[in-house]
Amino acid sequence: MYARIRPLALTAVLVFACVACAPIASRQHDSAERRVLPLIPIPASAQRSTGYFLLRRSTALLVQSENSRALGVARYFQATLKRSNAITLDLKPAGRGRDDDDAIVFRLDPTFLVPGDSLGEGYELSVSTHRILLQARTPHGLFNAAVTLWQLASGGQQQTPIPIPNVAIRDFPRFAWRGLMLDSVRHMQSPQFIERLLDQMAQHKLDVLHWHLSDDQGWRVPITQYPDLTRIGAWRTPASLNGKSPRYGGFYTRDEIRDIVRYAADRYITIVPEIEMPGHAQAAIASYPQFGVTGKRPPVSPDWGVHTWLFNVDDATFDFLDTVLGDVMRLFPGPYIHVGGDEAAKDQWQASAFVQKRMHQLGIGSEAKLQGWFTARIGRFVSTHGRKLIGWDEILEGGVPANAIVMSYRGEKGAIDAAKHGHDVVMAPSPTLYFDHIQSRRHDEPPGRPGVESLADVYAYDPLPATLNNSQAAHVLGAQGNLWSEYLDTDARVEHAAFPRVDALAEVLWSPARQRKWSGFLNRLPAQLARYRSAGIHFADSGFAVNFNVRRDAHGVIVNLANQTHFGTIHYTLDGSLPTPASPVYARPLHLKIPVTVRATAFARREMLARPRQRLINASSLLHRTSDQLASCKPPGKGLWLRLPGPAVGGGESVFRVDIFDPCWIYRSVDLNRIGGVKVDAARVPYNFQLWKDASKIVLRQPHAAEAELQVHLDTCAGEMLAFVPLARGKGRHAVTLSVPLSAARGVHNLCFTFARTRVSPMWLIDSIQLLPAVTSPH
Repeated sequence: MYARIRPLALTAVLVFACVACAPIASRQHDSAERRVLPLIPIPASAQRSTGYFLLRRSTALLVQSENSRALGVARYFQATLKRSNAITLDLKPAGRGRDDDDAIVFRLDPTFLVPGDSLGEGYELSVSTHRILLQARTPHGLFNAAVTLWQLASGGQQQTPIPIPNVAIRDFPRFAWRGLMLDSVRHMQSPQFIERLLDQMAQHKLDVLHWHLSDDQGWRVPITQYPDLTRIGAWRTPASLNGKSPRYGGFYTRDEIRDIVRYAADRYITIVPEIEMPGHAQAAIASYPQFGVTGKRPPVSPDWGVHTWLFNVDDATFDFLDTVLGDVMRLFPGPYIHVGGDEAAKDQWQASAFVQKRMHQLGIGSEAKLQGWFTARIGRFVSTHGRKLIGWDEILEGGVPANAIVMSYRGEKGAIDAAKHGHDVVMAPSPTLYFDHIQSRRHDEPPGRPGVESLADVYAYDPLPATLNNSQAAHVLGAQGNLWSEYLDTDARVEHAAFPRVDALAEVLWSPARQRKWSGFLNRLPAQLARYRSAGIHFADSGFAVNFNVRRDAHGVIVNLANQTHFGTIHYTLDGSLPTPASPVYARPLHLKIPVTVRATAFARREMLARPRQRLINASSLLHRTSDQLASCKPPGKGLWLRLPGPAVGGGESVFRVDIFDPCWIYRSVDLNRIGGVKVDAARVPYNFQLWKDASKIVLRQPHAAEAELQVHLDTCAGEMLAFVPLARGKGRHAVTLSVPLSAARGVHNLCFTFARTRVSPMWLIDSIQLLPAVTSPH
């Protein structure tokens, strides 16, 4: 039956229903009938029919299996529904004198097959007026069915009974590896938050958490034989301008790790621990310097970037690493061990007489080949314990163990090369699946990498490179989104980075490519956003937030309103009130006189998609630019731009867009005939970046007298200097407002703002620039 449904017909079945033939009289059910099935990811096949199963408090949960894990799935559904809908259903064994009417039946049958399911995670879900049946061959498949049923029950208003549409679903995943990577080194999350993240992963049918547990900035897993890894390596002193920063860090106890692993397993999620080697090892070497190349003890690094501390290649170091990995494998029973391998700067190996002698003894001609030998030796140890080694795509450069899995992050080239040589691969390409990238160009985005990777960008991604043939493509296990945490320093920022891009990723990895359609995904997303609100998830509304494009005309201003996804109906107000579905609908550009405050947001089916945004438009605001609105003084692709947190004038925090090679900004097309000066809000912060060979790209301009000064140049940052303002030395991180008179130049020009300084740290950042009108003489 399912194979004969044409794609067009299936879309109609999913999106529309026959309201007139619905047997339920209630208007609320008729309204629900018109809605799409609130499912993400979209199933492989779904056939909607008229009518509903009404889930009541009296509905029973029945388990038809002797397998205890089937009972566990039913209990998971029971607990999740109670949490989301405040309904507790009775769990009873099947049979024993009762029929299946008004029941949800969980059936685990080892002989049950879902056509097309090669992974054993498929299921069928049948909803009729009298009962709901979930059936699968494996407990994982039954769990996936329970997640789908929970979505059907939780995608609308919280009401009792819950109308669940009659539907027949046959479903299975496209890829086996459906993952997220969580960096707990740069900033550490609590066990409670990680469990909360695992809950959300399970509800999206994601099944791998790649847990980044060691790096230059910290060591988070206790190793019994080497206690200094957590006594010393788990703690760092953050970069500071006054030496008063308290230590930052911590680690997960062995019991906490076991509990997290167990919690994940109950949700059919495998945790893959990552212990970095031979690079990103500074925290480990700070703990045990004898296993580094130089024998010296560095600090646990407070900086972001590429560090040069490497593990040694002597037998004692491998004994240490074998012991560490052995202990890690006792904590993490999953099949995979990630050993990093990325960004291993070879300076110390090149400078070490011992390492060079060792290379000669082994007949190894380059440091890249030495890393291959290093990884192969670790790989043999991992294999003897029945595990599979995973490494970032640099492990390909020096030769890689035959059974190693390659995780491709420098685009897709590493994955393509690995798959062509017979290696399994996991796609994790930067920038698309690097969720520390911001999601829009809005100034209210949190700190992170400024290259925009939007919800639509993630949804458009396909993990199968077109250059692979069928046999090579079979090596693509799947993909993962990566939550690097340099700037994800709070739970809310991690959730903002992850959601709802996780929804797009989940559909990419689960659903058949032919089923995915951007418009259909957007129509199903509001129900998921409602789930996030109910669960208190701090998701990003960037794709739906209203943007204001303002330009002057002869009578005032013309205001264009739009959002990134072009989804939903925009409503706006001009009277200071919050927009509602009853507010005016934006249909064409607004011609307004100033001053005016415009508030706007988008709605879909009367559900608010994003919190309202507002724009005060007056003579002053039209001459104001934030750092996100200022241009770069370098050609596209040059410089290293970040959005950094820093102190704001007046207190609190702000976000500063800056090129950390050369902090300079361009305010375009300034009419200097009308401008008498500028007011610059700026901040002073420590420079905490390890740039390795890129350190030579840092630009230091010479100030006139003070340690640092703000300079204003005409047209370009090499142009005529119009003004400079010495900067007080001060203490610590702080923000200032700088007033700069401009009286010499005339005409329309670009203005370049930059900071001259005698040393790299501290670094000065611009928050915003306000142009000040020239004072007109009354005579």
